[in-house]
Amino acid sequence: MSTGWVKFIPPRPPCENAEVEQGSRVAATETVEVQSERRNAVDSRTATALREAFEAFEVDDSACVAVLTGSGGTFCAGADLKAMAEGDRRPVRENGPGPMGPTRLDLTKPVIAAIEGHAVAGGLELALWCDLRVAATDAVLGVYCRRFGVPLVDGGSVRLARLIGQSHALDLLLTGRGVGGPEALAMGLVNRLAPHGESLRVAVDLARQIASFPQVCMRNDRRSLLDQWSLSDHDALVNEARLGRSTIASGETAEGASRFTKGEGRHGTPIPGLAGS
Repeated sequence: MSTGWVKFIPPRPPCENAEVEQGSRVAATETVEVQSERRNAVDSRTATALREAFEAFEVDDSACVAVLTGSGGTFCAGADLKAMAEGDRRPVRENGPGPMGPTRLDLTKPVIAAIEGHAVAGGLELALWCDLRVAATDAVLGVYCRRFGVPLVDGGSVRLARLIGQSHALDLLLTGRGVGGPEALAMGLVNRLAPHGESLRVAVDLARQIASFPQVCMRNDRRSLLDQWSLSDHDALVNEARLGRSTIASGETAEGASRFTKGEGRHGTPIPGLAGS
């Protein structure tokens, strides 16, 4: 069996735009790190630990954004095939947890993948489950399980096409070839590139920027975007309006308008204490 485990790094202070010195805002992020002796390949124990880590993140009000990364200079090599050959089995159910752990969780908060080295097979599926992906320029992403007859059962065949379109998705799915960082960026498979060894830093900076925004509005807009895949145009617009009313009712919109009328952020000027502004 693999000795894979998940390292859960505690968050920074609470994310609800908490006030700290000089009136700046502090944004909480949590980092989940996959570790195993086999290039972060995932066995049953690691899959369970990953799922439990993100379930904990979901209910943690002090955390706004999570970052998923791997140890030892690689993201994840997918399912632990050696463990499978030794008898480690994970059922592939139509409902319930995905074999890789968190891939069927529907979180209300965003997750960012920080990719060094290889994100292949089930590791690619973990990355696709995340909202955003930051990859090192020399990272490699691919459906490497093609060559071993291991199916995509953690959302890979669904999310890949939705993210990069059917043509690009079929290229990767049918050939099993790997793509480097620049090509992955060009096809929309990743959202940001970072120098070698810097993907976690860039991902955490991005997470802090997202976490510093008004959270009800951000999460409701995200929810609308994700929900629309299964809705008609009419129902998607109804859902968007419903979520928008919820945001307005929270008071965030009025508070933001008040800050704007006082001169904050006009003409795209930076907002004091707001990350990325």
